[in-house]
Amino acid sequence: MEIEKKDIRSLTKEQLRDFFVANGDKPFRGNQVYEWLWSKASHNFEDMTNVSKETRMMLENNFVINHIKVDQMQRSEDGTVKNAVRLHDGLIVESVLIPTDTRTTACVSSQVGCSLDCNFCATARLKRMRNLEPGEIYDQVVAIDRESRLYYNRPLSNIVFMGMGEPLMNYNNVMKAIDMITSNEGLGMSPKRITVSTSGVSKMIKKMADDEVKFRLAVSLHSAIEETRNRIMPFTKNFQLPELKEALQYWYQKTKSKVTYEYVVWKGINDDKASIDALVKFCKYVPCKVNLIEYNPIDDGEFQQASDEAIENYIRTLAKNDIVAKVRRSRGKDIDAACGQLANKS
Repeated sequence: MEIEKKDIRSLTKEQLRDFFVANGDKPFRGNQVYEWLWSKASHNFEDMTNVSKETRMMLENNFVINHIKVDQMQRSEDGTVKNAVRLHDGLIVESVLIPTDTRTTACVSSQVGCSLDCNFCATARLKRMRNLEPGEIYDQVVAIDRESRLYYNRPLSNIVFMGMGEPLMNYNNVMKAIDMITSNEGLGMSPKRITVSTSGVSKMIKKMADDEVKFRLAVSLHSAIEETRNRIMPFTKNFQLPELKEALQYWYQKTKSKVTYEYVVWKGINDDKASIDALVKFCKYVPCKVNLIEYNPIDDGEFQQASDEAIENYIRTLAKNDIVAKVRRSRGKDIDAACGQLANKS
């Protein structure tokens, strides 16, 4: 019976060094291989040209590299690129490159499907199959960095964890991936250029604060009225607003980092004065800014984009209360790559 080989990227650098020592080699060999795996993002033992053929064979016999493959790539008329990414077990997730004049942002996935049940999101209709491994998250970033260099002649500048899945329900793997993305032994990106977006898993927001993370936090809020929020995001019955408020105050007290609220305005759901006033009140709890996101219909008509006038009311009222708010126009709608549309139609 063939033994299932371990993914070599699940080993720390120390464990790799120990592996080589145990096999009669020098510990620095582990450093060389580690560099190939992360800094050079190699998916193949054959590429590791500064180690001997015998060593490469030994690695091949003991380990695998469970890397991703970009199965299908679509380019939008606005320049957005969507990757359907095939994982080693055949499952697929999606990640997106979003270009502007000054930056390129990678929107990456953290789960196959999603643990949550937000009614307005196509991804939430896919059941959660499994969490992504740190290497699979890292690979999405590497692939988008390469596309950014190829199509836009510049390296990737920002990363948002806003693709498929709830990142805080895959906490350890997401943190390990970010450690490698920001490490000088990995991609060396500044944590300030990374935003992790959560639907509001309070106890994990506190854990991030305790872990003294250096990246940014965004919260998908969509309503600061409990009843409305529970209706559009049923799982929030377990993460009620008072608890979320307390977690965010804890986050700010520990990190001194502003929170971004992601907020979609829908017709007849949260486009009234009561909703605006509730948001203003919620924004007073911690220093924050608000991204008002254009809605991308996912087919059934229950959720519809609010009128320009409703959005204008939000912006005016937030500004009057000294709360920074921006309207985020969605990109990549023509290829189902916009917010809430990632659903593996391919």
